[in-house]
Amino acid sequence: MTTLTAPVSASAAGTQHRPSFGRLMLSEWTKIRSVRSTVWSLAILVVVSLIFTALFMQMGVANWDKTDPAQQAEMRLDPTGTILGSGILLSQLAVCVLGVMVIASEYSTGMIRASLLAVPKRVPVLAAKGAVFGLLVLVVGEVTAFGSFLVGAPLLEEKAPVALGDPGVLRAVAGTGLYLALLGLFALAVGAIIRHTAASITGVIGFVLVLTPMAALLPGKVGTYVHAYLPTQAGFMMTQQQARVGDVLGPWQGIGVLALWTAALLAVAAVLLRRRDA
Repeated sequence: MTTLTAPVSASAAGTQHRPSFGRLMLSEWTKIRSVRSTVWSLAILVVVSLIFTALFMQMGVANWDKTDPAQQAEMRLDPTGTILGSGILLSQLAVCVLGVMVIASEYSTGMIRASLLAVPKRVPVLAAKGAVFGLLVLVVGEVTAFGSFLVGAPLLEEKAPVALGDPGVLRAVAGTGLYLALLGLFALAVGAIIRHTAASITGVIGFVLVLTPMAALLPGKVGTYVHAYLPTQAGFMMTQQQARVGDVLGPWQGIGVLALWTAALLAVAAVLLRRRDA
């Protein structure tokens, strides 16, 4: 007696073997945590940020009498921004580099081909990679921000007392992690678009350290608004406890601008990922 087996259609077979988004996220998490340099970089980032915060706060208190009165008033108005700003430069640079390397290193090693072969639609790979990296940076960013505040606030107590319960403080501290997570995704999108590690890192760092400060030198209101709406400057508003003189955007407006920049670049990266060969 012969048993007839119904043929399995190509679409059904594809459905059976198509990895779920959860499995894609697990795969991306395995990639990230298996690279020791990434894990150590994030750990060192937290430790060094706390050390820098402590050093800068001690220097600020020690040189308080020599500090310009306008700067003293600004520190009293926004002590949280002063504390968080001490280590934020180092944090954002590290996050930008890691964001680029998470995606661009796969192109340089050719590992991306295996990922795209398993997921022909491609975009879910980028989405899973972004989700895992964004959540990881969010957690690390929150640990860094709250740790920095808990280290810096007691040191600044004598000159500019501040507590988590003060208006705007909890939002600024928690918002620092959100800022770093969006900045990391911004860098990841740049890496996905350019696909070359060195060029992507140069582009992102140049944007953060060169273009943004140069935009502030533009004359008149044009320069003021161009500078305010650049992604890092806009997102940085979220880390301030109080608005400062000359601020164009508020904290939620600023983080919204950064989110729009990031979403636009991720959309471009997704389109190019579908159209270009790996």
